[in-house]
Amino acid sequence: MEAVQVESKGSHGGDADLRTSRNERRSPWGCTLILVSTVLHGMSFFGLATNLVNYFMVELHAGSKSAATSVTNWVGTSSLTPLAAAFLADSFLGRYRTITIFLSICVAGYAVVAATAFAALQTAVFYAGLYLVDLGGAMQSVIVAFGGDQFGDDESERAKQSSFFNWFYFFINVGSLVGGTLLVWVQTAHGFRLGYGILALLAVLAVALFVAGTGAYRRNQPPGGSPLTSIARVVVAAVRKRRVEAPDDAALLHECEGDDGVPAIQGSRRLAHTDQFRFLDKAAVETAGDKGVLPASPWRLCTVTQVEELKCVLRLLPVFACGIIFAAADTQISSTFILQGDTLDPRLGSFRVPAAMLSMFDTLSVMIWVPLYDRAIVPLARRLTGHTRGFTELARIGTGFVLLTIAMLLAGALEVARRRVLALHGTYVGANGAAYVPMSIFWQVPQFVVVGAAEVFTIVGQMELYYGQAPDAMRSVCSGLSSAAFALGNYASSALVVVVVRATARGGSPGWIPDDINDGHLDYFFWLLAILCVGNFGAYLFIARWYQYKKTAD
Repeated sequence: MEAVQVESKGSHGGDADLRTSRNERRSPWGCTLILVSTVLHGMSFFGLATNLVNYFMVELHAGSKSAATSVTNWVGTSSLTPLAAAFLADSFLGRYRTITIFLSICVAGYAVVAATAFAALQTAVFYAGLYLVDLGGAMQSVIVAFGGDQFGDDESERAKQSSFFNWFYFFINVGSLVGGTLLVWVQTAHGFRLGYGILALLAVLAVALFVAGTGAYRRNQPPGGSPLTSIARVVVAAVRKRRVEAPDDAALLHECEGDDGVPAIQGSRRLAHTDQFRFLDKAAVETAGDKGVLPASPWRLCTVTQVEELKCVLRLLPVFACGIIFAAADTQISSTFILQGDTLDPRLGSFRVPAAMLSMFDTLSVMIWVPLYDRAIVPLARRLTGHTRGFTELARIGTGFVLLTIAMLLAGALEVARRRVLALHGTYVGANGAAYVPMSIFWQVPQFVVVGAAEVFTIVGQMELYYGQAPDAMRSVCSGLSSAAFALGNYASSALVVVVVRATARGGSPGWIPDDINDGHLDYFFWLLAILCVGNFGAYLFIARWYQYKKTAD
């Protein structure tokens, strides 16, 4: 049975009047400027990332393998750095200050990249600018949490918050589409000097617009000190009291309240006790030794809220693990889907469609599904379920898991059909000398569209869950779990390909994924991914039934 979900804001003044006044002070321009800043940042980032391999080869004269490795390392770093920025935001700097600082670092990075293109500076200088961009982009998970902070605790505010997460992901994809098409075209047609100069200008506009909204933002979430320290204290105190019996009555556990009725823990409101992970409750048992020492050592006696905050994090970890498998399958749009598309007929009239361009249908699918979900599906689901958001976060994430499974099945079915056409008609040689199966590349569109729908359900659902169910003082860090899952998912996908190649390419057999996939069985790999998705969904169903939403003690 699911507990009532709570969207606490972590303020110290826990009374309703204070929360209401904060809601009234929020300006709608605040969220608008956050979204506009996000799309400008996305245009800069994807305008750089999409065509970066060509800059390495054309301007820096790197080999194709070296260029691909450099881009892969850079993109991988960009997926992991958000956790570091999130830690700084939650622990020391606060979200607004962290975003401002890291956006400014981004500006410096793009300026160095543009200067390198203009002045033909050394490769080392370009790398410095490139990784400054990576470092500055680490604020992505922080800006997600900061956007969530702009909304209050009542039902109407929660609905608006859910809508904000939908449109936040929408604008990320707008930035991806414009950056990966229009800005890449500028670089190709007019040179990297102009192209990278535009990226730097967009980065300046992003930070300027964000700072311009300073007076419109709600900034009531103070940094709460290192969350790792609080977690460590609970674990140490529980281990020290491992022989102590935790009482059945949670009211007997220790909770420290301030004068305003909230716990004396910076950045957190008081949480209600839950029955999961009962061993950790021992940390909040007040023994005779604790009563004899005033104040009690925080490494021996913790509050119920501190214990529950650790429980919140532990509950999120299995969902995070399922997200890694989702990401491993989702990343096929930039790997095996491209391999499949490279063999299909790319002709559209007199135009030749590159296989990589079909990933645009994933982006377009997201841009269609977000307004459809926000304006049609949610209102209908709200009437049917009575839930403020239409679906619970867990139900939304699970729906995306199902859709991604369907996408893998579609890819496998297309590969079976492709192999049949290949067996019947062979290949033809295109004008560029490449061999193509006489089957249109646009048969891939359905699988890209379904992947886009899966992302709208799962990725945005993860944003909502990680923000809403994280400890109040750890929302930036927990919001970074989504990007961390995708980084690990990319690594898991690469590892899976290596394992499959080594396991199937034996005894003279080309294996499932040879250099020429016409000789392999890419369909078997898609079936394997579909099986992994089904197993992942089965495990997720168990986790969803077990999961308890956090509750405040108010």
